[in-house]
Amino acid sequence: MADRGVEILCVGTELLLGSILNGNARWISERLACLGLPHYRQTVVGDNEERLKSAVLESADRSSILITTGGLGPTPDDLTTASLAAAFDTPLDERPELWREIQDKLGSGGRPVAASNRRQAFLPRGADVLPNPLGSAPGMIWSPRPGFTIITFPGVPSEMRAMWSATAEPWLRLHGGAAGIFASRQLRFTGIGESNLAEQVTDLFEGNNPTVAPYASLGDVKLRITACAADPMAAESLLDPVEADLLRRAGQYCYGRDDDSLASVVLQLLRDAGETLAVAESCTGGGIGAAISAVPGCSDVFLGGVIAYSNAVKQKLLSVNPKLIETHGAVSDPVVADMAQGVRKITGSDWAVAVSGVAGPGGSSPDKPVGLVHLAVAGPDGCVAAAERFGGRRGRDAVQQLSVIRGLDRLRLRLLNRLPMSQS
Repeated sequence: MADRGVEILCVGTELLLGSILNGNARWISERLACLGLPHYRQTVVGDNEERLKSAVLESADRSSILITTGGLGPTPDDLTTASLAAAFDTPLDERPELWREIQDKLGSGGRPVAASNRRQAFLPRGADVLPNPLGSAPGMIWSPRPGFTIITFPGVPSEMRAMWSATAEPWLRLHGGAAGIFASRQLRFTGIGESNLAEQVTDLFEGNNPTVAPYASLGDVKLRITACAADPMAAESLLDPVEADLLRRAGQYCYGRDDDSLASVVLQLLRDAGETLAVAESCTGGGIGAAISAVPGCSDVFLGGVIAYSNAVKQKLLSVNPKLIETHGAVSDPVVADMAQGVRKITGSDWAVAVSGVAGPGGSSPDKPVGLVHLAVAGPDGCVAAAERFGGRRGRDAVQQLSVIRGLDRLRLRLLNRLPMSQS
């Protein structure tokens, strides 16, 4: 079955219009890679029955498994299930147990259930239900032709992922046709560009089992190690020496693995030490605090922060010395160091991160161009401030995001090194 591979078909006019990002395809692709299933093609079609039917029939001629997302809702533009049935001249049958389940989910608290939701209880004759533990739209696993199976998911990412983990992935492990058991591990790096990291580990990209593949995003590079063996333990054991080699070569840039984030790693380091954190932000507008507070359970470490855009707020709330602003400007090492010390004092935190910069597109000067950002980390062993130059060509959002990343990574390195620092 696996010889013909797996395809992904994402349904939704909003995807074609660019109204939403196609994160589902990326997530499914990663999971297919972990399962060792060959994945050859992705397609996006709008909410149009004829184009949907055409895309499905084309896939049936060249693939073994078609995974679809989107178009399972109750509205008139949710056409996936009906279009799939029509493509293979198969009638739709109502599943009474599905309709009861939909009513139970949507009717809790005495709310009326719209009649249109009933269409979600219809599946092609012969299809197996792919249960949806979170939402009202069930999916299906259906083989309309010998050697060709369709697996459908709703477009809501949380629902799709829950259905994948509970039902689809176990099915694919049994029936997807992968040879052997695959294990995968992802190392996350920051503070180094993809090309520079690749130069340090380029020989490892040539391996067949395990394989090493890079994935880059703004301020972040990931190396995925994948191995295949007869059983899970053997596959995992193949990953260990490669991971050790990668860390030996570039470990100073590696902040975590798999689902770690810089914020979650920093919080755990602080938690292990019994220490707390506060932030003072100017150009990031609360971005560092948002990254930290996105981590569940952060409240035992993260005390809070101050967004201080104006000089007056820097002086009044953070006790920044006005002479420092007058002499050096708000975007400077002395000012950002004062911001860090100030927020540490008012919150009583052990550590503080502060940032001030020129995010653009305006507000620059010859000596302080767009992309110039000053960051400070203050802690029990002192306060250190230094500048970063991200450049303005990437735009305001990129400067802010990179500032958040560098601020958290500077704190991470301080926490790891725990060396005495000179005062700024």
